[in-house]
Amino acid sequence: MANRPDTARPVVYVLNGPNLNLLGTREPHIYGAETLDDIAGSLEDRAIELGLDVDVRQSNHEGHLIDWLHEASATGAAAVLLNAGAYTHTSVALYDAIKAISVPVIEVHLSNPHTREAFRHQSYVGMAAKATIAGLGSLSYLLALEAVPRL
Repeated sequence: MANRPDTARPVVYVLNGPNLNLLGTREPHIYGAETLDDIAGSLEDRAIELGLDVDVRQSNHEGHLIDWLHEASATGAAAVLLNAGAYTHTSVALYDAIKAISVPVIEVHLSNPHTREAFRHQSYVGMAAKATIAGLGSLSYLLALEAVPRL
């Protein structure tokens, strides 16, 4: 996974929630065959072209995602791309953390939650995020990154 390089370029945190460490093997008919490392590599390449750095992280623990949102704010990150996985639909704590920081957050999803089970139609993350990009596989991440310089 990508780590924050020591450069003067603005940093975009890319935070990934539960089960996203299993990309490439977990339900590839829904989430695709690319791994999280594959996505991180594509983001790193495009970030350089955009004059940005990415810091890609994944955790199966809600508290880590909240701590990283706070860290993004404290370090002056340019933005956060957040794929909160299932926490998208359950976490008022993530909603509160996003509302508590001034860093713009873009919600990202590989699949389109609105075409899936009814419980996935509500997004606490989306209620607090500046924007949402979903349903385009790994391209969702790249499109979110493309938006960062325009925020």
